Amino acid sequence: MSTTKPSKNNLKNIWHTVSGSTAWLWFEKLIVFILFSLVVNHLATRDSFPGSESYRFPLEGFLSSIVLCILIGIIADINFQFYKKKYLSKKVEINSIVRFIASTLGYITIMYIPLNIGFEIVAGGQMEFYSLLIGLIITLLLSFILIGLLYALDIYNLYKLSMKDAEITIESGAKTTKLTYENIACFYSENKIVYTIQIDGTIITTDFTLNDLEEKINDQLFFRANRQIIVHKDAIEQIEKIENGKLLIWLKSSIQNDSIGKINISRYKRKTFLNWFQ
Repeated sequence: MSTTKPSKNNLKNIWHTVSGSTAWLWFEKLIVFILFSLVVNHLATRDSFPGSESYRFPLEGFLSSIVLCILIGIIADINFQFYKKKYLSKKVEINSIVRFIASTLGYITIMYIPLNIGFEIVAGGQMEFYSLLIGLIITLLLSFILIGLLYALDIYNLYKLSMKDAEITIESGAKTTKLTYENIACFYSENKIVYTIQIDGTIITTDFTLNDLEEKINDQLFFRANRQIIVHKDAIEQIEKIENGKLLIWLKSSIQNDSIGKINISRYKRKTFLNWFQ
């Protein structure tokens, strides 16, 4: 098999495309920073309200806010890329989003305190703890709003991608079939063979184990009910509470067969299942 080495022109084109896309993203963020700084600085004091007799443009505050926003943006972007690669690309959930925001605010705190102390030392002033604390609280509050403005759409797009557009390749002997998540009802094991049941009831054998599938699929949509079955959320018809804190799950009639139809959820998995399903 021969391989073609990318030409210098192709590499340059790729580099220009990537760098151009990155530059455009940062240009969009800069626009958000400018608008955000304008709003914040015009709401900060009465003298900053346009139309008042004593109005003057808050130039110093505006420029310092831009610098602070850029620093916050860099910190947030580095942290977001880390969380996107490690967590959000696989599963978008509240815990991951909260950890992303909390850790970003923590890094901003680490940046803010020595930076402000350094400014005060250079200016020849004396930093008061109360002023530092109030400034930090305001900065974190504004940072929280700014992070929401910058990354809400990215997180939503990642969520849509993981929920709708993802697919899995099912291998069965010499055959390979691609199925989207929304077309899969469940995976179940019987006699050491794992089957895939589609929404329309079609059954496909696979070369995977349930453990393999559990690692591959999106667990916002799929739940490992027991040793024999992994079920899709949309395949569930009814949930019934039974003895000893257990749950009985009824699957939709188009999916049921002699092997599956009703699924028992142990009392140990009951809370986890209900949290996932709701």
